[in-house]
This record gives sequence, C-alpha cells and structure tokens, in this order.
Amino acid sequence: MKNKMNVLFLLLTAIFMVGCTEVENASITDGETDTQEVTTVDTNENSEGEETATTVVDEPIVEETPAQSNKDQFSGYKLIEVDGGNLSGHREPNVVVNIGFGDRDYWAFTNEYGQLVRVIADKIILQDDDNEPVLSSGRYYADEAKVPGVESSVLDEGHVIADSLGGVSNAYNITPQNSTLNRHGDQAYMEDAIRKADGATMFEAIIKYPNTKTQIPSSYQYTYTLKGKKIVDTFDNVNPDEVNESLGLTNSEPPKSTNSNTKGDISSVDTNGNGQVTIKEAKAAGFSMPITSDHWLYPYMHDADKDGLVGE
Repeated sequence: MKNKMNVLFLLLTAIFMVGCTEVENASITDGETDTQEVTTVDTNENSEGEETATTVVDEPIVEETPAQSNKDQFSGYKLIEVDGGNLSGHREPNVVVNIGFGDRDYWAFTNEYGQLVRVIADKIILQDDDNEPVLSSGRYYADEAKVPGVESSVLDEGHVIADSLGGVSNAYNITPQNSTLNRHGDQAYMEDAIRKADGATMFEAIIKYPNTKTQIPSSYQYTYTLKGKKIVDTFDNVNPDEVNESLGLTNSEPPKSTNSNTKGDISSVDTNGNGQVTIKEAKAAGFSMPITSDHWLYPYMHDADKDGLVGE
C-alpha cells in the first residue's frame, strides 16, 4: 500500500513539474514576443518620426517660397510712405517708396547715401485725365520736389516716371536732369514712346552717380517692354545737342520747325472759345503731349512751371 502511495506521489509531482515548465516557457515566450513587438514598434515610430520631420521642414519651405519671392525685391530696404506732392528734396537711405499715383505700384529704391538708384513697375498705366485729379498743366501736383541740384539753370526737376505715365512728384521720383535731355532728348522720346504704346510692362530704371555725395545722376538706363518688344535706353545726363555738335552731327543751319503755324488759329482746338487751350482740348484735337515751347499751340496753353513743356 505504501509503495502505491509513493508511486502516486511521484506521478503527481512529475505532472506538476511538467505543467510549471510549460507555464514558465509560455511566460518567457510571451515576454520575448512582447519585447520584440515593442522594439519593432519603437523602430517604426523612430523611422516614421524622421520622415515626418523631413516633411515638416520641407513643407514650410515650399509654402513660404512664393511669399519670400514676392518680398525679395524689398530685401534690405525699409518700406516707407511719402506724400506724392511732398516738395522736400530729402531722401532716406536704404528705403523703398511707392511713387505711383493712385492705385499704381511703382517702386523707388535708395542706396545707403540716399541716392535714388532704381525704379521698377510691373506695368506703366497712363494718366487718366477724365477720372483723375489732373491740373490744367497736365500734372497731378503744382510743383516738384526740390532735390539738391535742381536749382541749376540747366537742370530740370526731372521725373523718372512722368506725370503722364502715372508718376508722383516727391523726391523719390525726381532727379536733377539736364533740361534739354528732359524736354527734347532721350528722356522725352522714351516717355513719348510709352504714351503712344498706351503703356509699358516690366519697367526698370537704373540711375548712376559720379560719386556718393551728389544727387545729380551721371546716367540713366531704362528697360521696358512695349507691345512685346523689349527696349533698353541708356543715356548720360548731359545736353544731347551739345554732344551732337561736338561730334559734328548737327547741321550748320537749324532745321525749320514743323510745328509753326503763322495763322495761330486755335478755333478748331479751343472748343469753349475762351482763347486758351487746355491739355484735354489739345489731346481731343489729336495733339500728342507734351506741347513744347516751339509749338504753335504753346502760347495759348498754361505752362505752370515755366519749363517750356505743357502736358509732360
């Protein structure tokens, strides 16, 4: 009997030991599996985390690039506002100013010396006599900024972008420019070409100086597009007649004026019969602006600044 009990005890002990071993193995296996799963998850999370960080860094660059490119042209310049009719000749250094009248966006830039060095406009929009407050002189303002140098008898208060092209008259659009160049030379020709083309696109003016002290430019370069054709005009700030004469390009006798009219009959132009011709009346009669002092209409028109030009 005792032997049977011993056998039974040994059998139960063996069964118990086998059961414990399986449970322990199962626990170890489960623990290892959990550990491996956690490690796998951690690895995936890290991998995904690195990819997400790259995407986050990349996305702002893609999103911000257009906004930055819009502001690239103003980089390094302080944007300020100046009244279009401000007569002060002072300019702030390293600033950008909108010199377009009304809703026009014409941007002028100064360098560290306060010199006006660049003017740009995506589109030149001509002056609108009918819908804008244009004076009888054809200007938006009665006078122009007194930039140092304009007091010279041979220098005009020259607009970089003329009133007729939608420009204002403060110091950020005015440079002391040779009178002949401004009224009859390359500057006048350029402005006339843009008017006849009903505006221009991709306009840029680069203005250079002989030194850092003066506000009187030495040369100008205008780049603009007229009806799909790119134009580049470069000229010095000098009297073109004197240059042509020095080069032997002028005739011994001055050409006869094609604008003369011995009768001086303005009845077909002076629609209200008051004896004076306004810019609007002259334009309606088919005359191009500006009207110069040698034009037969000039004596009948009002030249507010006495510069020999009306409607420039």
